[in-house]
Amino acid sequence: MTIRKLLASVLALVALSAGAHAHAMLDHASPLVGSTVAAAPRAVALTFTEKLEPAFSTVRVENASGARVDQGKAQVDRGNVLRIGLKPLPPGSYRVIWKVLSVDTHTTEGNFSFTVGQ
Repeated sequence: MTIRKLLASVLALVALSAGAHAHAMLDHASPLVGSTVAAAPRAVALTFTEKLEPAFSTVRVENASGARVDQGKAQVDRGNVLRIGLKPLPPGSYRVIWKVLSVDTHTTEGNFSFTVGQ
């Protein structure tokens, strides 16, 4: 095997292994994770590091009692932004719970809280 072929093989293996371990991780959120906002947001938007499979990606927002305060069906925008509308929120604490499937078939999930100022 020539040096050129060997080098090409090594580069191909590195590229394949990097892609094989990709997961859609939460990059940032609006409202920000752990933040306190003065006015109630109209929606929650979660931006991920990988493109998502819309049919298998979910998010819900709950109040401190565990009741859902979102408007139901989430949407994926631009391939990697999971968005859900919210009902009018009174001051208090809210938990965002998400589970997504990236286009490379890896699932990730998590949650975080935000507070509407009092």
